[in-house]
Amino acid sequence: DISTLNHCFCMASESHHKENLHNLQLEDEGQHRNPSEVKMSQIVLPCHANHCGELSIGQLLKWMDCTACLSAERHAGCPCVTASVDDIYFEHTIGVGQVVNIKAKVNRAFNSSMEVGIEVSCEDLYSGRHWRVCQAFATFVAKRTDANKVQLRQVVPCTHQEQVEHSLAAERRRMRLIHHDIMQDLLNNKTFQRKNHDEDEALPTERTRVESVELVLPPHANHQVNTFGGQIMAWMENVATIAASRLCNAHPTLRAIDMFHFRGPSQVGDRLVLKAIVNNTFKNSMEVGVCAEAYHRDEPLRHINSAFMTFEVLDEKGRPCPLPPIKPEPQEGQRRYQEALARKKIRLDRKYIISCKQTEVPLSVPWDTSNQVYLSYNNVSALKMLAAKNNWDLFAYYRVSLYTVEESQSLCFRVEFEMEIPAQRAFILLSDISRRHEWDQHYTLCKLLLRVDEDDFIYQVVTPSVSKGGQYQDFILLASRRPPCDSGDPYVIALRSVALPSHPPTEEFHRGECLIGFLFCPQISYYNQASPEVLPYISTDIAGLSSSFYSIFCACRQYLLDNIISTSAFTPSAL
Repeated sequence: DISTLNHCFCMASESHHKENLHNLQLEDEGQHRNPSEVKMSQIVLPCHANHCGELSIGQLLKWMDCTACLSAERHAGCPCVTASVDDIYFEHTIGVGQVVNIKAKVNRAFNSSMEVGIEVSCEDLYSGRHWRVCQAFATFVAKRTDANKVQLRQVVPCTHQEQVEHSLAAERRRMRLIHHDIMQDLLNNKTFQRKNHDEDEALPTERTRVESVELVLPPHANHQVNTFGGQIMAWMENVATIAASRLCNAHPTLRAIDMFHFRGPSQVGDRLVLKAIVNNTFKNSMEVGVCAEAYHRDEPLRHINSAFMTFEVLDEKGRPCPLPPIKPEPQEGQRRYQEALARKKIRLDRKYIISCKQTEVPLSVPWDTSNQVYLSYNNVSALKMLAAKNNWDLFAYYRVSLYTVEESQSLCFRVEFEMEIPAQRAFILLSDISRRHEWDQHYTLCKLLLRVDEDDFIYQVVTPSVSKGGQYQDFILLASRRPPCDSGDPYVIALRSVALPSHPPTEEFHRGECLIGFLFCPQISYYNQASPEVLPYISTDIAGLSSSFYSIFCACRQYLLDNIISTSAFTPSAL
């Protein structure tokens, strides 16, 4: 009736006004400056460059580490040390006379560690051009000088970009913690093992071995009298470049550095032993392994760090040249050879699934055990990036609000409604996708296909056809659930299409793709990035001609209330 419509209109107007105010507060990027942000600008001089007139990556790593450390210490208010650095991909080289601009800021703080985001760009002073060189995420640990336990204060995101980085930092931390397990699982996979080349032209790896020693002097130390992490990385890059040059007899270009961890400190007076060798060559690239060990006087060697660097050799036109195969030495050489293959697989998965933009990744990425962690990360991050959009248009129904965002190839929408039960209980109930048909008429069948781990599952979902008399659709969905990392975080349930080799498309169903999920903080927000074939499901709702969403989410609310006192938890393994 008229009163109900007026009530809905008033609610929509008030909600829209509040959201506009919220967006204005978050979007004022020009006036906002992250308190932990540190900027460094350096002009590249001949002393910073190699013989090709390009900035040495080792020098760049020193500048990056210094900038990030200053940012971490600005937030922590105490000395900090580098714990690890995620993968770095160098997109461009930097020439003498150009300016390097480095910006670092703390994305998120945990207990005693924090993630620092680093952005590197290059500036040509004569043409005024700017371009991105690389992006990195480093983890720093706060070190108190007294006996008090370190407890870092939380980072409060103030812009939409900061909100996204703050949210994704928890997922990146999850990947760092299980990185070693991913490598071991891949190496234990017998189908992945490959034999090395038996060709006559294969070069022995021993000819690429490099060993060098550096005496740590006061100029190499930081303000904590420990060897500067950036200096260690620069020395490692130097010996890695020599090893790569011995293989190709040319000047190689460093393209990527794998995720690495500092395993221990070194101090002034230490002797730092740096060893490098080519682990494997691929068609147009090679992996060089580098190890840094320290000793003082008669003490045994201490393992400081290991890194794996990918080099290319470019021709006059900047195109990668083919590289000769290598012949690894027995035992340790064979181990490094196989591990290099595993790291290449992981690198490709990360670069394809994580490093590129969300719009460049197809929804149904092929699933296998070696990329499951990255697909799970991408699943959760895609939902959080969808939720961070700030240009939602509001269409409201009574007690259920519908928002939409139109994009070039898709329509994104979200539905919000209040919860009458605790968020944790709603999270547990809605995590069980196999029961969704109890409240959503569009889900005819929800079948658990694979339990990946305690938080990730793969389902087959069947839905009716959009058109009358048409074919049923099915979806293969990776469901990733995440409890809050901190008190202010939402509960997350993310679902994204994957291609499961054991369940290819069949003639019985039309295979669809989607990105959907729930956030619980404090109300329930449901998100869906719809492809064109799904639009007929919701077009009448958006036009205001029906209220199927209102009915579905009223049923969802009732489903939650009916099961609030249930003592059974979500255990897909028992399904």
